Amino acid sequence: MSAIRLAVTVFGAAITMSRHPAVRAGIAAVAANPKARETAISVTRSAAYNAGVVARHLVGKRLR
Repeated sequence: MSAIRLAVTVFGAAITMSRHPAVRAGIAAVAANPKARETAISVTRSAAYNAGVVARHLVGKRLR
């Protein structure tokens, strides 16, 4: 599976999950609590950074 196709699949799954009522309730609960909000922001940034590192490694190997 190409990297672009994988990214599109992950993005589609994230959109689908974000529309679920239980997920929306969880997001609302986190948004109401400042400490949980800061933790969620930190975890999200860390996950995004790590995903970028993995993507750079995968793309770098394919371009060589």
